[in-house]
Amino acid sequence: MSQKLRIIIPLALLGIAGVAYAAHISTGTLSAFGWESISLICPIGALGTMLASKMLVPRAVISIVLAVAAILLLGRAFCGWLCPVPVWSKLRGIFKKGGGEAAPLSAAEKRALKTSCAGGCSSCADRKPADSRHIILGGTLLSAAIFGFPVFCLVCPVGLSFALVFLLIALFGGGDVTWSVLIIPALIAAEVIFFRKWCSHLCPISSFMSLIGRANRTFQPAIDDAKCLETSHGATCGRCAEVCEVGINPRHPELGTTFNECTRCRACADVCPGHAISFPLIARKTAGAPALEPTPAGASGAPAIGSDLDLDEPSEALS
Repeated sequence: MSQKLRIIIPLALLGIAGVAYAAHISTGTLSAFGWESISLICPIGALGTMLASKMLVPRAVISIVLAVAAILLLGRAFCGWLCPVPVWSKLRGIFKKGGGEAAPLSAAEKRALKTSCAGGCSSCADRKPADSRHIILGGTLLSAAIFGFPVFCLVCPVGLSFALVFLLIALFGGGDVTWSVLIIPALIAAEVIFFRKWCSHLCPISSFMSLIGRANRTFQPAIDDAKCLETSHGATCGRCAEVCEVGINPRHPELGTTFNECTRCRACADVCPGHAISFPLIARKTAGAPALEPTPAGASGAPAIGSDLDLDEPSEALS
């Protein structure tokens, strides 16, 4: 259900903005919201505006403060629930060549992933490349200061998504035909559909949220060891890590991306066969029980894991 809502909500926001535009009601978009005397703009646009004008703009400052407060509370939830870019990204499947799904990892490959250092040793840390999103963010702000206007706003896929809706309404409602009807969809396709790593490698908004999100401690995925199959039954699972779009491993955080990248999409909670993952306001600090080793049937101490344990359909005993 969460995954369907992540598609429905951004499309609903686009639809609401389109209806307001057609009804001549000034509400703005996710990039620049406005209602009567209230107006807010996205933090990247706000920073770019002040750097371009080389002065403090009160409404831009307020927009940044509110954005920072929201990120400190919810992390990158905007990316997971409101941004239309992930919806457009799903169109990539249209351009995929045949061949079916990728082959599942072998047992040896899974063991290698679980025992890898995940960049923790000095040799791997030395090879770890810089986050390209932060470089793009720096270039975005620098370009605004050099050219005197927020350049990124011209190509931001969030703003372009709403502009496309408005253009289509103008096209079919009033016959207003401009080159933008072709240019804007082409830009969205180039940025989101063909640049597959837009969100994780290029988006400066994602970079800003990631940097501020390092101070976030709320609504992060937490695992109940009593329900997790690894800790309660000694079974090998790892499904939460497999479905995470940003590479977080909730069960073994040291093996994945840090939690400041979490978009609160709830994919890990939805797929967990033991319903062990939740997103509490403040996660309780626990010692974290180590994963149990599977015990042969009949041995004393821990329950045996038999073939009757269905990981696809969690039993009530695990909930």
